[in-house]
Formats: sequence, structure tokens, C-alpha cells
Amino acid sequence: MQKPMQAAAIAELDNVGVTYTNGITALKSISLQLNRGEFAVVLGSSGAGKSTLLRTINYLTPPTQGRIVVDGLRPLSKPQVLRLHRQRTGMIFQQHQLIERHSALQNVLMGRLAYHSFWRSLLPLPQTDQQLALDCLDRVGLLAKALTPANALSGGQKQRVGIARALAQQPQLMLADEPIASLDPTSAHRILSLLRTICKTDGIAALVSLHQVEFAQAYGDRIIGLAQGQVIFDGPPSVLDRHTLDQIYTDPTTVQIRQQ
Repeated sequence: MQKPMQAAAIAELDNVGVTYTNGITALKSISLQLNRGEFAVVLGSSGAGKSTLLRTINYLTPPTQGRIVVDGLRPLSKPQVLRLHRQRTGMIFQQHQLIERHSALQNVLMGRLAYHSFWRSLLPLPQTDQQLALDCLDRVGLLAKALTPANALSGGQKQRVGIARALAQQPQLMLADEPIASLDPTSAHRILSLLRTICKTDGIAALVSLHQVEFAQAYGDRIIGLAQGQVIFDGPPSVLDRHTLDQIYTDPTTVQIRQQ
């Protein structure tokens, strides 16, 4: 059973921890494996470490303990290795992070910039990139909005542009930090369904942080529960029971850490 999991692994975290300069520890000895085509959801209360976990995997917050290996790349602290890692890792944010005055197409093309030098990125991107960006907009149902400025789009449409931008990177790993937090339930279902379908179709490993348990159970292949910077649950939604949810969302000082 172990060998197929290892073969499918895109990212591996080995005893990863993050302690900030002010002495606050955000992550404690986390060991995880993210697998190709797996849609994993991170649950936890505010301050549990969900955002730090995602930022650490992309080295926006480098770990202060342990190591991260993504698709065999190491060490991620080396600039050229980190650049390649970030090329292959799509990021989706809660607040969309779009340039509002730019069109949907221009925003999606931002996902191609990491594939070009700084000086080349100052010029119009190649036709192949423009076609890829249009294809990504088509996949999220927004081809007709390609030339529409981002500030004229709804919240759900903006998030779909964000997905298209991440998809334009042709990623092997997708990280999404609270991607439905500002959306109504109908839009939230549409975004998660779309993101899951794309990741399954393309064999992308996805790690999505959410607050809503019902969405995690409906869309996740796997749920990772964090409390006080530690993994206290890692398994399929079918075995996530009320007792475990109470551990994830209770006062951190009363959490009993499960053995991994």
C-alpha cells in the first residue's frame, strides 16, 4: 500500500515547523504527503496554522524546522530551485488578488510571468501563452469575459479568474487559502466543484483551507485537521466524527494530539 502512495506523491513535508522571530510557534512537527490528483482540505479554527501551512509549502514562509520536498526538488531554499517550484505551484487567494483595472485575460496571463525573464515579461507575451490563457478562461466558463475588466466582475467570477490564472501556470500542485470565504453558498459550491474537477482531470495535487465543515466533507478526498499548529486528524471525510471535530475546534489547551 505504501509504494503506490510514494509514487503518487507531489509534495512531502517531513517534521516541518515554523517559529516566528517573536517566539510564536505557528506549526509544530508536521509530516504530510500530498498526492497527485488528490483533493485535500485543511480544517481548523482561526489561528490553527492553516494559512501558515500553505505559505510554508510555497516557501512564502520558510520553515524553521524540517524539510519540504516538492516533486523531487530540493533544497527549496536555493533560488533557482524555488523559482521552479513556484512555477509549478498555483496559488488561489481569499481576496482574489487581481489587478482590478486589467481585463480577465490580462490577469490570467500573470500566471505565465514566472516562465519568462524580467525583461521578456515587459513585452507582450507570446501567442502560445495568450492562447493558453484563453483556454484557461474557457475551462472556468469565462471566455466571454476575457476582455472585461476585473472590477466589473462578480465575486464568484473574480475567483474563477483566480483559478484560471493558477491553471495557466500548468501546475502540479494547487494551494487555495480560504477560496470561498467571501462567497455565497451557491457560488461557493460552484467554485469548489470547478476546482475539484480541474484538479482531478489534470492530476493536480490540491490543498485547500476551509472553515466550513460541510464543504470539506462534500468535496474533500481527505481532510487534515489542525489545532494549535499540529495535525490532529488526517483521513477521509467518512471517518471525521463529532468527537474529532470538537478536538479541531475546541480550546487549543484541551486538545489531545492523536498519534500519527
